[in-house]
Amino acid sequence: MAKDDRSALNPFTGKEHYDKVNDDKFLEECYQEYYKILNQAQIVDNSQEGQILATVATNLINAVEDYLSSIGRLDYVEDYYDWEFHLILEDTVNAFCIPGGKIAVFTGILSVVHSEEELAFILGHEMAHALLDHTRTRVSAQNTKNTLTTASWFGSFAFDLIGLGEVGSLTRAAVNTASIGSQYLLLNPWGRDQELEADRLGMLIIHWAGYDISGVPAFWQKMSGQNANNFDFFSTHPADEKRINVMKSLVLEIEEGIDYSKPVLAETPNAKSAPKIENTSVKTCPKCGHVEGGDSVFCTNCGAKFEETLHCTNCGNLVNADDKFCTNCGNKL
Repeated sequence: MAKDDRSALNPFTGKEHYDKVNDDKFLEECYQEYYKILNQAQIVDNSQEGQILATVATNLINAVEDYLSSIGRLDYVEDYYDWEFHLILEDTVNAFCIPGGKIAVFTGILSVVHSEEELAFILGHEMAHALLDHTRTRVSAQNTKNTLTTASWFGSFAFDLIGLGEVGSLTRAAVNTASIGSQYLLLNPWGRDQELEADRLGMLIIHWAGYDISGVPAFWQKMSGQNANNFDFFSTHPADEKRINVMKSLVLEIEEGIDYSKPVLAETPNAKSAPKIENTSVKTCPKCGHVEGGDSVFCTNCGAKFEETLHCTNCGNLVNADDKFCTNCGNKL
């Protein structure tokens, strides 16, 4: 099924995501990178761990399809998402998702995942990124800025995922992305809003599959807090109080009963837990911590000059004065 043959409304958010890419070309390039990685790796799908991974993945796929069937939105995944999961023999503590449903897990992550529930959350989180078209949104925003082509963006990101960060850096330098490359592609591959969405949908998916999600917040706090720098997957998914609170609140919501008559992500989690950032709200002095009004030029406490910072009025992401679109959510500035 072509992308245009299904409703543009995402069934989980109830919104049309920012989309400015050629779908066939985009998926073809993404799949090429995925199979390039697999062809250079040792696949251990037939191992005991690989069989467990396959079982969990099947449970999650069936859970997604059952939910979409219940709300009459199977069109979103039918003949479009080509789910594929593989276990790669590699000490790297990581997993990644390719648009269209291609997911790979490195055996290194099994050293910190001690139950099917924890593995299910890792997979559910990655599936959520695909189902929410996060990569497509970010590439669309970058294409709008005319900074990267889809191939060069995804190619350099793929190198980072398999540990060849220097190659990825060289690729980015070749396409003149020095100003945003390392942060956008390596240090912060997903935006804060996107991570919160993937957390929430990932937990819902594993709940639908029958797994207990009550331990997810504690697991995430433990792995992405003190140990984040040791584990690639968690180091690029920073823990903070808001994120853990979103996870905890979802556990309570599920216990109390969720209203499935509307999209489960109709309201982004961070919008519930924090006010929207406005360019003219407040400023905190980086030198002494004193809070001033948003239009202040100097700190009245220590005299330090504030550096002007601009934020997207939709998601709060830092933007540049000459940006026409937010690179995180695609919002027109």
